[in-house]
Amino acid sequence: MEPKSCDTFVVLPPLTNHGVVFGKNSDRPQNEVQEVVYFPASDTSPNTIQCTYIEVEAGGPKKAVILSKPGWMWGAEMGANECGVAIGNEAVWTKDNEGNHDTSIKRLLGMDLVRLGLERGSTALEALDVITGLLEKYGQGGPCQLDGDLSYHNSFLIADTSEAWILETSGKHWAAVQITSGYRNISNGLTITTKIDKHSDGLIEYAKEKGLWNGDGEFNFAEAFGSSGQVGDSRQKSGEDLLKTLSASKDFKETDMFTILRNTDTDICRSCDSPFPTQGSQVSTLSAFRPSVHWFTATPDPSKSVFKPFVFTPNAVISKHTKCPEDEKSGEHTLYTLHKDSMKDEGNEMQKLLFAMEADCVKELDAIVESVGEDLSELDELLKDCVETEVKFYR
Repeated sequence: MEPKSCDTFVVLPPLTNHGVVFGKNSDRPQNEVQEVVYFPASDTSPNTIQCTYIEVEAGGPKKAVILSKPGWMWGAEMGANECGVAIGNEAVWTKDNEGNHDTSIKRLLGMDLVRLGLERGSTALEALDVITGLLEKYGQGGPCQLDGDLSYHNSFLIADTSEAWILETSGKHWAAVQITSGYRNISNGLTITTKIDKHSDGLIEYAKEKGLWNGDGEFNFAEAFGSSGQVGDSRQKSGEDLLKTLSASKDFKETDMFTILRNTDTDICRSCDSPFPTQGSQVSTLSAFRPSVHWFTATPDPSKSVFKPFVFTPNAVISKHTKCPEDEKSGEHTLYTLHKDSMKDEGNEMQKLLFAMEADCVKELDAIVESVGEDLSELDELLKDCVETEVKFYR
């Protein structure tokens, strides 16, 4: 059975006042721990990079990145880089699953492509080109969970401070749409139809050759490649409705994205007893005029977790408490364990205090980033301080 998992969203001006707002819930197998890790920029790299299953050629200097990722995997479910690019991916299933497009074969995972796009792309378009270039060269596939053989094709939402791109794939073929205003969201089905701004070479000829399109009328990517009764269709529509409602004021903010990601009625937010619970969440406000702010839960179920902020600075440091033990593929990090234990408390007064802390943090940080100059040193340990405050609450 194809799991229902993950939702990614973006809202752009004129529906926001401070840039582009990106958000994602990462729904993963039960008991899989998601860590939040930071990697500084690097001017040097080896000739090859070992991803989850295969090696790829190095791409030169690497951008600083912050990632929310399964502890056992090289790649990331979502993340952001120092240039104001944020990326999230989704599992999708298509009709095209043979030969080079067989997703059971170990190649690049969609999560590997998220990380590679962030490490190498200075803009959303650059990251798109990185991902599609690697996809065409190496292909995609391999088990996407530690214990099991679940595999899939991928779609991506790639955003920066001025635009977003939706990228949807089937094997080595792909189509992409540019978003410059309004809102957009993706779940587990193909959404690109006849409006296609970029695509893989030979896409339409390939669809004809495989009997996916008969050549009549205008080519429709989702109709040609999408599986029948696409998983995620109802959730995608629910997410779109939430975006429409919450952006109507034309002042959509990070807290509105928190609200969407915490929506349990639509299954966008999934509890820990779900087969595929929401294991981590990210919200990013991407701005060209003030520091971009990236909010992570680093714990499951955002309706019972708090978002904590990170800002890229020259000397950024994050807490050890969101990193899984390196010698345990499925080991829990400190914050995950403490949060899990706290959820057993009836009423959970501690959770109410933490939500109040989150609200205060949003207000205080908004004032800081609005007025901060070039010296960002006061934000070096922002995420570290917030995580360690939460740890102290639990202890």
